[in-house]
Amino acid sequence: MITLDSSAIIALFMRRDQDHAHAVEIVQSDTGPLIVPAGIMSEVAYMLETRAGDRALGSFLENLDNGALLLDCGNSDFSRIRELVERYRNLPLGFADAAVIACAERRGKRVLTYDQRDLSVVAREGTFTLITWS
Repeated sequence: MITLDSSAIIALFMRRDQDHAHAVEIVQSDTGPLIVPAGIMSEVAYMLETRAGDRALGSFLENLDNGALLLDCGNSDFSRIRELVERYRNLPLGFADAAVIACAERRGKRVLTYDQRDLSVVAREGTFTLITWS
């Protein structure tokens, strides 16, 4: 089971992204579901539309619709999100990253990201792990 952050989703659905091949390799080698936190949906949709176009956005939405990606609404995550945003305000962590972390803590504890700057700091708590690559 892998929780995807925005950069991982962009890499998966934008073929010219520098991390596309790696992202595809990672998700194809994993047997568990791919989790998309609801807290990053508008960010992902905007980035796909502006960077890759309507087809990439359509493909992303199709994968949600057909169950290839599982949307996690995280209704019980708001306390943890608030705690993370407050504790790491100097990063600043922000809502989207905190939503990914809270989701991952509940769902398999693994995060695929290509923007490790803030998430790597929080990962030191040991409540989730980042999937790394070389």
